[in-house]
Amino acid sequence: MLESRLSFECIEGRTRRTVRSWMRRSMQMLAMKTAPQGLPDGRGLRIAVVHAAFNVSVVSGLVEGCRAALRAMAVADRDVQLIEVPGAFELPIVAGAAARSGRFDALVALGAVIRGETDHYEHVAREAVSGVAAVARETGVPVALGVLTVTNSEHARRRAAAGPDNKGAEAARAAVATARVLRQLGRPQARTSMRPSARLRRTRRPQRAARK
Repeated sequence: MLESRLSFECIEGRTRRTVRSWMRRSMQMLAMKTAPQGLPDGRGLRIAVVHAAFNVSVVSGLVEGCRAALRAMAVADRDVQLIEVPGAFELPIVAGAAARSGRFDALVALGAVIRGETDHYEHVAREAVSGVAAVARETGVPVALGVLTVTNSEHARRRAAAGPDNKGAEAARAAVATARVLRQLGRPQARTSMRPSARLRRTRRPQRAARK
């Protein structure tokens, strides 16, 4: 009986230590994942929200969270342009075109890539994330990443739900904050209107008479 009691107390003590260790790690992870506090000033900024049509039930929540956050930062609705693309894979090329247009101070890229039965998920997620990052580096226009890469639909729905943890809202805040930092460093403001793109004119050389 004494041995059994001692054994039980040892197991109970280890369990308590394990629980305390788990709670400590959980608190540390929550502290590390805490988003920046406070709202940057979005007045006068022009923002493009490039969003995927694929997984629309999830992405629509990201778009709504993004727009609500932009309004909270005083970004005028007229200064926000929504641009829809087929899927997350197409986000980089359209984001690049928007960034190079000179019309926007920042972009927000929104999409959802959910793991399936094949490795297709990994390829799309990798290209979408790396492509969006490349656009920001190559153009100097901030592109905030709001592309979910999750293992199941429930994870995606939680991150797209209304509330403080909405990843579309987080991306909007990141875009505005980065645009403000770049403005302070001397980056010029976006044009208020887009000039018509120059068309390439082909000049045809006069055809020479064929030699007889």
